[in-house]
Amino acid sequence: MALLSANPKWPTLPEYFYDWALVDVETSGLRPGRDRVLSLAVVTLDGHGRRTGEFSTLLDPGCDPGPVHVHGLTRARLAGAPTFEQIAPQVGALLGGRVLVAHNAQFDYDFLAHEFARVRSWVPVSKRLCTLALNRLIAPATPNLKLGTLAAHYGVRQERAHDAQDDVRVLAGILHGSLDAAGRLGLDLPLLACPPRQDYKPFVPKAPCAYRNPGRFHAGNCLVQGMKVAVTGETLVSREELIARSVAAGLNMMTSVSGQTSLLVSNDPGGGTAKLRRAIAEGVPLVDEQTYLRLLDEVRPGQAKGAAQAGVAGRCRAAETPGDAAAVPRTPTPELPAQRTTAPVTRTGPARADRVLAGRRVLVLGGTHEEAGAARVRVVELGASAAVNLSAKVTDIVLLPGGESDRRVSRITSLGLPVHDADWLLAPTSAPAPEPGFVQQDPAAGSRDTAEVLVRGAVVDLPEAGAMWTVAATWGQLTACDVDVVAFRLDAQEQVAGDEDFVFYGAPGHPDGTVRLAMDGPTEQAISVDLERLPLEVSRVVVAAAIDGDATFSDVGAVEVVATCGIGEAPTARATLDAATTERTMILAEIYRRGEGWRLRAVGQGYDHALADLARSYGVDVAE
Repeated sequence: MALLSANPKWPTLPEYFYDWALVDVETSGLRPGRDRVLSLAVVTLDGHGRRTGEFSTLLDPGCDPGPVHVHGLTRARLAGAPTFEQIAPQVGALLGGRVLVAHNAQFDYDFLAHEFARVRSWVPVSKRLCTLALNRLIAPATPNLKLGTLAAHYGVRQERAHDAQDDVRVLAGILHGSLDAAGRLGLDLPLLACPPRQDYKPFVPKAPCAYRNPGRFHAGNCLVQGMKVAVTGETLVSREELIARSVAAGLNMMTSVSGQTSLLVSNDPGGGTAKLRRAIAEGVPLVDEQTYLRLLDEVRPGQAKGAAQAGVAGRCRAAETPGDAAAVPRTPTPELPAQRTTAPVTRTGPARADRVLAGRRVLVLGGTHEEAGAARVRVVELGASAAVNLSAKVTDIVLLPGGESDRRVSRITSLGLPVHDADWLLAPTSAPAPEPGFVQQDPAAGSRDTAEVLVRGAVVDLPEAGAMWTVAATWGQLTACDVDVVAFRLDAQEQVAGDEDFVFYGAPGHPDGTVRLAMDGPTEQAISVDLERLPLEVSRVVVAAAIDGDATFSDVGAVEVVATCGIGEAPTARATLDAATTERTMILAEIYRRGEGWRLRAVGQGYDHALADLARSYGVDVAE
């Protein structure tokens, strides 16, 4: 459907009424805390879209400006510019009490948060809105969602790309058009809470342990590089010094205890701490601090992770026979009971024979969790993609019993979308006649979704293995419970090398930056994976979703998984996955090595267990 208005109106919906602070930054690199802001522009708008203030400046970062070919900001241009400390009060006054808006907002917000942290302050906003995330929900008729592409779509002239002042002007026009389109669809804005924080710290490189875990320590033997060591209770040497000396010796210092812990250091074996209780239960050996310090004087060399690279690559290739896309090691490990079984199928599986709905996008409303899930499976079998939210790319609605009460029905009626009952999926027409007032998107305008639609278990090759890939998960905007998306970096034995290989809300990035979590809204989270920089011993990255509290996936409904190469690019593959009614954790997808390249599998395997149980199955030390 076409939602673009020649004269978009600033929406009057009460839930869209905010004071806005539109922000754009140009930076010396991509890592907040390590890299610095080189230029900053802010424009403020009131709830009616009227401009109330603006500010822009170059900044002296005190470091190399980085990729000058991208932003054009040389040392000479930045010479004499103010520092962030000098302009922080003025920027804080503009941001205070407003919703921060940016395109790929987490990037801009994190850079600002670290800059404010350097001057012992914080970003004075409580909510942010990402126009990239908003347009993913809208799904406009564009080939991608980059700033320049959306500017052209919404009729905004872009004059100087990667210029903060011009970009924030363009952003204002995109926000205007996006709010108008979202209002017509009746979308909730993907506002993300970001209460003021003071815990952002400058980037401190933290190299993960370079050695494989050799197993348990045995009395009378030496320590071996790569052993997992935890410390509990009071120590005579400061904890920081003890950890620093241990890391320097090649040991893997952990913050909790599990069955894979090699040794626990404690001066009080009867202290009763949680780590001690777990160590005793798991049979982890204990030593006191003085014994441990003596052991540190003679640590035997361990097996470097890189030394096993050839073997890992060989095992990865052996895991699949030529032409067998699905014959890879199963995930997760067998100690967790599996969901209902479904034979894995490749992207050329039997369900592709009858694709009368190819290129269409179908939203299922109503029904029980099982009925709606079965309908979505049938939608994909017929070649369409199954939507989880109403967007501009939805072409058809399937209304199951109870769906009439869905609040979106009135919007669907006003948009003139074709509405079908469940029987339509048994013998659908290839091109249902649209209702009066419904306007098909023009394929020539780049609206057609070219993403590969994957069924559960299907596999697709990732064509640009040396690039940054993002696996984003989205669920229904009507969901009342919280969902957390996480990732695990696994070796050929499907185990993490250390706790840093578990990426989640509390640790949203691996120390080397190869796997990161981004939160773009209350119902969308994404895992980014830098395939080119992943160590060779990492054979796969597993992406999972877990529900916080007692809710299950019957409360959440389907989760849509979209794989994209690059920020704002068109999706390469998408899958819509349903777990069973009692399950609280689900493996969404996995990116794994295949020879010299990488593949993506849509998994959709759920478990009744909590996230902690799944993490332990992969070797993560999770405290009780």
